Amino acid sequence: MFKSLFDEIAKKNDFCKSFGGWYLKNNNNIVVLELQKSSYSNSYYLNVKIFIQGLFGKTYSIEKALIKSSSGIFTKQIRDIDILNLELDISQEKRDIELNNLFVQTISPFVAKCLSLEGIKELIKEDALVLLPAVKKELGW
Repeated sequence: MFKSLFDEIAKKNDFCKSFGGWYLKNNNNIVVLELQKSSYSNSYYLNVKIFIQGLFGKTYSIEKALIKSSSGIFTKQIRDIDILNLELDISQEKRDIELNNLFVQTISPFVAKCLSLEGIKELIKEDALVLLPAVKKELGW
């Protein structure tokens, strides 16, 4: 039920679904969203992964290995957001509203910035994104 709601709202926000994840892409980058079920509670984590075309000589395409990959230039796991905790007694209507707000206010703006190198630089300046030294070196930053 929750994954269906997430899917519906993700698609409303222009994300495509493939291999159990959701993504946005352009000619430069691919950003993947993946829900990960907690092993300890009835809740989810949201993994956000960024792949830059041509970085380290790699070209990426949408395939299962990419969606399920634990790598990317940046992987962020969003946790401790009430809407992702299915153990909390929240009405379906409120869960729908809150998940939609999460996309509109947080996920979509973040992902939009991740689709360009300029946006990634901006996120770094805002301390919303941290790159590994090897990635910075490869980008010439």
